[in-house]
Amino acid sequence: MKYGVNRKVLLITAGVVWIIAGANIFRIGIMTWLTDSQYWLFKIGEATVVFLLFFLFVFKRLYYKHTKRIGEKKKEKNCPFSFFDVKGWIVMVFMITFGVTMRSFHILPDAFISVFYTGLSLALIFTGVLFIRYWWINRKGNLFTPPPEE
Repeated sequence: MKYGVNRKVLLITAGVVWIIAGANIFRIGIMTWLTDSQYWLFKIGEATVVFLLFFLFVFKRLYYKHTKRIGEKKKEKNCPFSFFDVKGWIVMVFMITFGVTMRSFHILPDAFISVFYTGLSLALIFTGVLFIRYWWINRKGNLFTPPPEE
């Protein structure tokens, strides 16, 4: 490969992609929320539950998995898209397609979309922040002592 990036750039890229994806979903969730603002306190509680479920049981695990995988890369120059593995890219394409389809055909009510998207987006953003934080803490030293799984 003529063009490639080092492992530190892969970490930054992963963080930025997760944050951008989260910000886009957050925008959709908030726009939907504003059109259906009834029971906002209850909806905040529901969005918090969605956030906790996705962050603690899905995205935080993916953060550890991908950080470890990036750290184990032997080559100095890596494909800029290799911050995800093939399975990760397939899941991401499926999730985007599923989300667009659900909203386009109005399969789920706006009350669900607003709560689910807001909680999911915050979990994505927090995971992106974890990637950036890990890079920042280790930016000068030998990166890739895998973060301790909690």
